[in-house]
Amino acid sequence: MTSLIAISVRCFAAARECLQQEQMSLQVPSGITVDGVRRLLVDRAPLLANVPLAFAVNCAYATAEQVLQSGDELALIPPISGGSLRADLYRFTLTHAAIDPRLIESEARSDADGALVTFAGTTRDHNDGAQVLKLSYEAYPEMAQKVMGAIFEEAVKRFTISRARVVHRLGEVPVGEASVLVVVAAAHRDAAFDACRFLMDRLKNEVPIFKRETLAKGKGDRWLGELPRSGN
Repeated sequence: MTSLIAISVRCFAAARECLQQEQMSLQVPSGITVDGVRRLLVDRAPLLANVPLAFAVNCAYATAEQVLQSGDELALIPPISGGSLRADLYRFTLTHAAIDPRLIESEARSDADGALVTFAGTTRDHNDGAQVLKLSYEAYPEMAQKVMGAIFEEAVKRFTISRARVVHRLGEVPVGEASVLVVVAAAHRDAAFDACRFLMDRLKNEVPIFKRETLAKGKGDRWLGELPRSGN
């Protein structure tokens, strides 16, 4: 007789919509892999087979072949839009409020810095020839903090910077408003520019934040993005 183990599954964005659940507890056979659980869930919700997925186990990205243990938390990571967080040097914030660039810049800069670089990603009114009414974002917060913390740690090893701040908005973001802000302070501009691009690129590629686009003329909503990937 096959023994069973207990695991929990967290579902985000398109995966959550297919399964109609955000979190569930499962009894699964001992020795089951991540992909084995995915196949069990596809049996429950066949539309899930059409959703590209990456996976995380206990807030760390995992392969489909990883064997699950009792008590593990498996997260289904659809396409997306670490480290000890030293708040004096860097900070990553998820917020439902509008982002105030001047406030974040004032927190990041000091009189010892000769450069302050700010990047703001805003909602534009079109995409692929369609009119966009708004964007909506959600996140896997615990893992987002861990992954972004690791990215910050790598950034401060690569670039001579004083402080860095990244803020990402959740919920609805109307056209013209910022969904993400990256601010980097440094003694010299090259380091500030390079670190700002590095942080934004890695955020976009790796951090589990999910983007949904609402289109005009009754064309509905659609999830956007690619599966997370590691960047160097």
